[in-house]
Amino acid sequence: MLKSTKYNTILYFLSILAFIMAFIIVIPLILAFIYQDGNNIYQAFYYTIIISLITGTILKLPTDPENIYIDLTTAMLLCATGWIIVSLLGALPFMIGIEKSFIDSFFEAVSGFTTTGITVFTGLDLMPKSIIFWRSLMQLLGGLGILTFFLLISTRAQGETWQLFSAESHKINVSRPVPNIFKTVKILWMIYLGFMFLESIILIFLGLSVFDAFTHSFTTLSTGGFSHYDASIAHYANSGYSHYILIEYIITFFMFLGGVNFLLHFRFFTGNYKSIKNNSELKTFIKLILYSTIFITILIIILNTAGNFNAEEIFRKTLFQVTSIITTTGFGTHDINSTFFPAAARQIFLVFMLIGGSVGSTAGGIKVMRLNILGRLFKREIKKIYLPDHAVLPVTLDQGIIDSDEINKLTGLFSFWLVLIVVGGIITSIFSDLDGWQAFSGMFSAMGNIGPFFFSVEKMASLSPIIKMTYIIGMLAGRLEILPIIILFTKKAWEK
Repeated sequence: MLKSTKYNTILYFLSILAFIMAFIIVIPLILAFIYQDGNNIYQAFYYTIIISLITGTILKLPTDPENIYIDLTTAMLLCATGWIIVSLLGALPFMIGIEKSFIDSFFEAVSGFTTTGITVFTGLDLMPKSIIFWRSLMQLLGGLGILTFFLLISTRAQGETWQLFSAESHKINVSRPVPNIFKTVKILWMIYLGFMFLESIILIFLGLSVFDAFTHSFTTLSTGGFSHYDASIAHYANSGYSHYILIEYIITFFMFLGGVNFLLHFRFFTGNYKSIKNNSELKTFIKLILYSTIFITILIIILNTAGNFNAEEIFRKTLFQVTSIITTTGFGTHDINSTFFPAAARQIFLVFMLIGGSVGSTAGGIKVMRLNILGRLFKREIKKIYLPDHAVLPVTLDQGIIDSDEINKLTGLFSFWLVLIVVGGIITSIFSDLDGWQAFSGMFSAMGNIGPFFFSVEKMASLSPIIKMTYIIGMLAGRLEILPIIILFTKKAWEK
């Protein structure tokens, strides 16, 4: 048995995660038989189940279940290693079933679980249904977080177990609807799955197959953006679906819900409308979507870049794309690289990739709340110039004072976020023939967990493994908000 409580705790919980993976993989295995996807696919999921069980057993053997304790450092180490282990196991069906390389399979799995939505796979329309379902299911699980799902079904741990929740979605002033962390997680998952089922039912009513409706709702509420069509959501317009306009508006609405703090959803269902109305982050989020949509729509009309599209079509496509990008979902009804969107629109998209959605949502990015705090911090520095030296100028948000430690943490996080984007962009430029704009868009997409970038999927698939590994690190750092990944490579964090 391990003497170190830290190593014992990490290995114990990693083993449980591996066992959970084995259980989850049974679902696409059953679908593989239902859709008769072939022996290669059956074997892919079957072998993944076996390997997951073996992995879980090996990790659990040296552990002592009675010597489990979680502090913040252990939680962050567990968070980082857990996401890597789950992504490695999740990559196996791609390697075995459709014979993709290790790096491409690992990339796709990380992109799925982190709900980034960047894909290196082409020919999605012809892929086996069970493989498509697995890609979507990864995003559903990754939306609220793998460890929150783990907390939902496992309660064995001493110490501050809520640190797992905090480490996976490190955020300012972690809020919970109720004091008990397990009840909190259950509430969040009930809202999450409730929205998912509601969207599925509506999409079925609008003409989508049950399979299409559920897999796309998986990747809408998770703000993941994996579609099983190369044309993404544009497939329904291209294929002549009679209700494709409503389909696009419905998906836009549910992308928006995914990008809103789930605590606000809870407050809505409990009748606490005043706190929703006064929430500054939600107000800013809505303003960013509406103002940018109006601006880009007018710009497209004035510059006449839309060709034969009418005003409603321009508005709808713009609203869809703005919502898709700021929520970091990444669905598309029109190629953001096309001349339909002027250069100014693409620049706005790039900024939105960095900002992302709300704290406590399934969206990526640095979050709108942090944008608000940085804005208030800047205003405070301006006031310091003309107000007396003894003036007390706290940074406030929603009638609460932001602690100086949180401000320091935010500025450090934001600075390192930009550093990673710059480093990733430079690495991309060195090891590819992409121009500077395209190279930075790739790392923006990875760090923001967004998906779209300013070059083709085929080009992404052909990039050097060095670039793909850089993006993998970027996707994990973006989803876990950097700190767990930094802690993973900090020697002192691993000391007993």
